[in-house]
Amino acid sequence: MKFKLNNKYVRWGVTAFLVIAAAILFYYFVFHSNNILAGLNRLTNILMPVVVGLAMAYLLSPVLNYIERRIIIPICEKCGIKKTKRRDSIVRGISVFLTAFVFLGLIYMLFYMLISQLVPSIQNIINNFDRYTGNVMSWINRLLDDNPDVRNYALQTVNQYSEQLDELIKQLPANARIWLRTVTNTATNILGVLWNFIIGFIISIYVMISKEKFKAQAKKITYALFERDTANIIISNFRFTHKTFIGFLGGKIADSIIIGLLCFIGVTLMRTPYGALISIIIGVTNVIPFFGPYLGAIPSAILVLIVDPLHPLNCVYFLIFILVLQQFDGNILGPKILGSSTGLTSFWVIFAITFFGGLFGVVGMIVGVPIFAVIYAAIKSLVNTALVKKELSIDTDKYEKLEYVDDEGFHDHEQLSESVVKKLAEKNKRWKRSKKLENTSENAGDDAFGHSGKALTDAEKNDSKDTK
Repeated sequence: MKFKLNNKYVRWGVTAFLVIAAAILFYYFVFHSNNILAGLNRLTNILMPVVVGLAMAYLLSPVLNYIERRIIIPICEKCGIKKTKRRDSIVRGISVFLTAFVFLGLIYMLFYMLISQLVPSIQNIINNFDRYTGNVMSWINRLLDDNPDVRNYALQTVNQYSEQLDELIKQLPANARIWLRTVTNTATNILGVLWNFIIGFIISIYVMISKEKFKAQAKKITYALFERDTANIIISNFRFTHKTFIGFLGGKIADSIIIGLLCFIGVTLMRTPYGALISIIIGVTNVIPFFGPYLGAIPSAILVLIVDPLHPLNCVYFLIFILVLQQFDGNILGPKILGSSTGLTSFWVIFAITFFGGLFGVVGMIVGVPIFAVIYAAIKSLVNTALVKKELSIDTDKYEKLEYVDDEGFHDHEQLSESVVKKLAEKNKRWKRSKKLENTSENAGDDAFGHSGKALTDAEKNDSKDTK
């Protein structure tokens, strides 16, 4: 007997096996979820260099495309080099080399700027810490001279925390082993991050060299697994996702760099202390949408106030400058660079940052907006498709004052009132018409009844006469 895969008993057997396997997996996932999570964490740690490499290649692809299409290929065309596979491979190799050089150059410049600006600033803060502390204490004493109750409360609080600090200092030798272990773990994590970065950078070079081939293989697998229409939709959605991510992340990075430079120019003109450090803080935190400006402005303002607490107006001027700068960014610069890359309102931006930030921390706050933009677009597409099938409008404004929908179309509050009046008027007319018809029929019945009664009376009179 020849074995056939399309036999119904074979299909039943495969279905039963899959159902049993799914039930076993579900049971194991519910009652042994810790083992599954531990295995996933181990797998993630193993594949982390690959993930870092793919992320680097994805973020560097726009730079590679620009160098290849706008610089290298035009040079080859001007030199009369014809398009061949060998030329394309050489062009790709040169473009990848230049992209890697630009990437490493930016990293070097970033670290050089951080070391040359941040390290002296931090050293200066540490060296002048006693002076800053004295300034703060003198400011507090001046403030509390006129408020004895507040002064007593502050002294009690200081004494309480000073006692706790003394106990902590006494426990330092006992906690030295724990601190040493923490330092060792931190150093190990730093080395792990550095290792993932190096291996990921090497992987990203190979991915960028063959990115078109990987793209073609992904499309091939998609069309092999799904129907043609479904595969077209999947590829279109991935293209939209790519456009949303690249548009938002690239635009946000460029916007943050410009804001950081403008902040450096402003604080330099205002002679704000530690201008480079503050500008870096403002520029880096500006990558986080909505909450980023506040996350950067608050510690910077505290730093300005600590350095010179006797002149608090300097802190006020700094906050006013940051507020004006963020208004410029939110209303002018940001829309010019980002445009409508996400299509989300302010509420959904806050929701995305809060939700994904709670799940994935700072990384979630950065990538949460484009991720939610993709989810929002998918839900919007599904809703619009369902409305089109029901022959209803997809314009949201038409649903704002909507009361009901009938065969005649959409009806809002005013149309509802008019329709109610019309229906009441028509009902009143029908009632009057029915009453009129009833009266007419009753009159006709009375006339017939009167004539018949008269005829009956005459007949009775005749009968009585005959009887007599």
